[in-house]
Amino acid sequence: MSSPRVVLGVAGGIAAYKACELLRALTESGHDVTVVPTEAALNFVGAATWSALSGKPVHTGVWDDVHEVPHVRLGQSADLVVVAPATADLLARAAHGRADDLLTSTLLTARCPVVMAPAMHTEMWEHPATVANVATLRERGVLVLEPAEGRLTGVDTGKGRLPEPVEIFEACRQVLARGSDVDDLRGRHVVVSAGGTREPLDPVRFLGNRSSGLQGYALARAAVARGAEVTLVSANVTLPDPAGVKVVRVGTTSELRDAVVSAAAAADAVVMAAAPADFRPVDVSDSKIKKADDGTAPTIDLVQNPDVLAEISRERGRADSVVVGFAAETGDDAGSVLDHARAKLARKGCDLLVVNDVSGGAVFGSPDNQAVVLGSDGSATEVPRGTKADLAHVIWDHVAARLNR
Repeated sequence: MSSPRVVLGVAGGIAAYKACELLRALTESGHDVTVVPTEAALNFVGAATWSALSGKPVHTGVWDDVHEVPHVRLGQSADLVVVAPATADLLARAAHGRADDLLTSTLLTARCPVVMAPAMHTEMWEHPATVANVATLRERGVLVLEPAEGRLTGVDTGKGRLPEPVEIFEACRQVLARGSDVDDLRGRHVVVSAGGTREPLDPVRFLGNRSSGLQGYALARAAVARGAEVTLVSANVTLPDPAGVKVVRVGTTSELRDAVVSAAAAADAVVMAAAPADFRPVDVSDSKIKKADDGTAPTIDLVQNPDVLAEISRERGRADSVVVGFAAETGDDAGSVLDHARAKLARKGCDLLVVNDVSGGAVFGSPDNQAVVLGSDGSATEVPRGTKADLAHVIWDHVAARLNR
């Protein structure tokens, strides 16, 4: 099969240097990449760099190689157009259908998926003109990622930072994998929880679990690639923030509960992929618990944590929302993995339950997963072993089907 053809547009912002890392990720993974920088972008990164990394000559004007009609051909032949960084100026010109350089002409002729990764100062991102331009582009099916928060040019800090190139690459990879069917969650707000909560025992110890957050982060990335606005409630996860996602960091189950309930109030769907601790200590020591000289172990009294999945299933902010839970189960004398899972589905009151057999520590920290997706309507879908991104898309397929009924 031929390599996917990607046009990488680069607008004139200081974050243009980060697009070099995105270009390398695309080319090293087998994509055929043509770089189209604006004239302003060449003030930050020269044409020689783009040519060396892409293995192709770089042009910025519609008058270069006129016989090949590049201002039409590039967009017509592309499988994906990604613009990183997309400045406020570029977003404005694209939203208004300008065709005053090779990049905006390519955007007008492209009939493939388009991804834009904005980067600008916070005030520019929040200006009503930019807000309107982004809304216009999204209405037309363009995947405009939310910028990250952090250090900007100079001493400024805030929202407007280019998402990490590796995460932009992941968004592009997922969009390419889905082809033209990329936005069945467009206009939807979804909430995903990920990771494992920790309940402190003393200043240095906690009760926790082995959840890595990989599946929840895969769900967040997949939802972005399908056009959703995503809030990710992240419990003690060290993974990089997925591009285009609002990340809310929490530590304990109580903090996770508050964050999820708040975000779920106006959400179309909530996927509880996190592993909340079921219990917490009644008392937390202000100082490190010391070993006793006589060798006796301390007694720790526990109290049950709130059941977040049951609460958001029962008290939905929107009556038509979809709630998805996860069940990490092992079989025992009382029943099989699916026996326990079906009982949990009925008890929690959610619409879908993703069941993992974690016997022997399977799933935790692994890039792969296999599961059974149980529905409250009695359905059961087996998902064979594959990547956690693959499972994420199966889950969103089920969610989208219920939202679009």
